[in-house]
Amino acid sequence: MQEGLIHALRFRRAEIQNRWGDLLHVEASRSPLANPDVLASMINWTLDEIFRAFEVSGVNRRGRRQRSLLLTELDCTCGRNPLLAYFAAGEQALQEALVLSQASVAELDPLERDASLAELNRVLRDTGTREIQAFCAVCQHRQAELADGSA
Repeated sequence: MQEGLIHALRFRRAEIQNRWGDLLHVEASRSPLANPDVLASMINWTLDEIFRAFEVSGVNRRGRRQRSLLLTELDCTCGRNPLLAYFAAGEQALQEALVLSQASVAELDPLERDASLAELNRVLRDTGTREIQAFCAVCQHRQAELADGSA
């Protein structure tokens, strides 16, 4: 992703946080852990992780093609993982911010525009996948299913 677009996303950080929080409040809570206010408290940390990943990806991942799981493809058998909705809301907020940032660049190459969106999606999905899988690993519902032999 172009450094200018990363900078534009950083500049829009407060807008992203607000939009992400708003989207969390629209989602129906499936568990007490999915409380939108609790989840919203994690947005700053997640954005730090995402921007850190952009720095690393610019150095280490150029030209490397790796398929990331879609957040909806993750195995969460109980469906109670609050991070599924959290990262879906974040994905929407970040994509909106990127599109607005790209619209302000007069001569943005369409290929670079598409590559930037792909890079944003990859970074977000890598971050989301790691956190969602970590949460699922300690889920009591998953442990019960493993003990029953149904998973």
